[in-house]
Amino acid sequence: MIEAAWGSNPQFSDGVSFRFVRSEDRAFPSHRCLIAASEFHIRNGDRQFRVCLDGGNFFYLAGLWEPAMGDWPVSYRIVTVDANPEVMRYQERHGAIIHRRQVMQWLDRQVPEADLLVTPPAHLFTVTEIDAKPVQTALAL
Repeated sequence: MIEAAWGSNPQFSDGVSFRFVRSEDRAFPSHRCLIAASEFHIRNGDRQFRVCLDGGNFFYLAGLWEPAMGDWPVSYRIVTVDANPEVMRYQERHGAIIHRRQVMQWLDRQVPEADLLVTPPAHLFTVTEIDAKPVQTALAL
């Protein structure tokens, strides 16, 4: 496990650091990595949401690492897929979920990308709003 910067080296992309890479029609024969997570956040306008696996377990996001270049450290980007039904209400894509049982399949390329980088089924995630204003349900006198 190492610490790495999130995003590609902006020196090679007109000053923009790309943090994500789409999975569709792509092969990732090398530089695969995993990003351990217990949740990820999504933003929809001024609202922010926390997305967790329904059972509360941790998971991994499929990633690709890039070696250090010049002043830019080792870095990574998250591989994305079309959002599943719970997340689709807020945004079109999210990181590809790699379950603990799939770790070596992703890292060792034991299974084709198309079999791992898929939109998760419905009812996999719990989505809750972060910093939502409390709703008053009763009035105390």
